[in-house]
Amino acid sequence: MSTLGKAVFITPLYLSIAWTLMISYQLFTETAVTTLVTQIDTFIPSIGFWLAARVDMVVFVYAFAWTFVLSSVIPALLLGKERGVLVQFFVCLTLTFLAFILLDLMEIYAGTSLAQLLSFAFVFTNPILATFYLALPYIVMIALDVRARRKKKAPGDLETYVGSEQWVEQKYQEAQ
Repeated sequence: MSTLGKAVFITPLYLSIAWTLMISYQLFTETAVTTLVTQIDTFIPSIGFWLAARVDMVVFVYAFAWTFVLSSVIPALLLGKERGVLVQFFVCLTLTFLAFILLDLMEIYAGTSLAQLLSFAFVFTNPILATFYLALPYIVMIALDVRARRKKKAPGDLETYVGSEQWVEQKYQEAQ
């Protein structure tokens, strides 16, 4: 299949996955954060009280983390490493726009469907699932970072070692 053919099929798939994840994060993050804040309040009341007063900020940070991951990964998958800043900006803007507009359209035209979707929020009242759910974007970021470093490091290690050895040899020769 040609590159254009792949792009025609893969691009909508990536955008659909990104949109679904962004919508789900908007819908379920507050429930997961509230669950964890309640648990923290049980064990460490002073921190729990402080977090409870700032739930909106905590929800924003977690929602931002997921949006950041998606806005970094999806353009890289769609556009490759040779993407321009403006193109990446427009892909991210499109994802954000779709997330807000389509959520509103779902509420207007599919009210019962959205209510059914929101009924899954009870899953995130489990502290273990809530923790995993909120940790997921950070796990993805760490995994991508480790993978990228391993890719960079593998060929670079030998070159660095050989380059260092040549440099030491050259300095040794100069010293003599």
